[in-house]
Amino acid sequence: MLTEDPKKQIVQRITRNFLDILILRLIQAEPMWGYKIIKKTERLFGIKLRHGALYPLLNSLEANSYVKSKRITEGGRVRKVYEITSKGTQLVDAYHDFLKQQLEGQDIKEV
Repeated sequence: MLTEDPKKQIVQRITRNFLDILILRLIQAEPMWGYKIIKKTERLFGIKLRHGALYPLLNSLEANSYVKSKRITEGGRVRKVYEITSKGTQLVDAYHDFLKQQLEGQDIKEV
């Protein structure tokens, strides 16, 4: 259910409908592992992602070549770190261009 606050409504709708793009944008800003994505999503958007939602999405993004992963060892822990690919960057850019066009004045009135 959407909240009364319009900004929260927008964040909830975008997060629900464009979660893949939000995740790609986070990874585009800096390569990161799953737990860090969960924490950053919660901090930036107020959305609590479950592992059961995130990891299948990351696997799908990787299967479609939008991200690539590598295992790194940090502090004795092995982490799977995700990086955006050029194909992933193209997808983010395409979404950005389309939304910008829609919001900035493409005239939708019939002439």
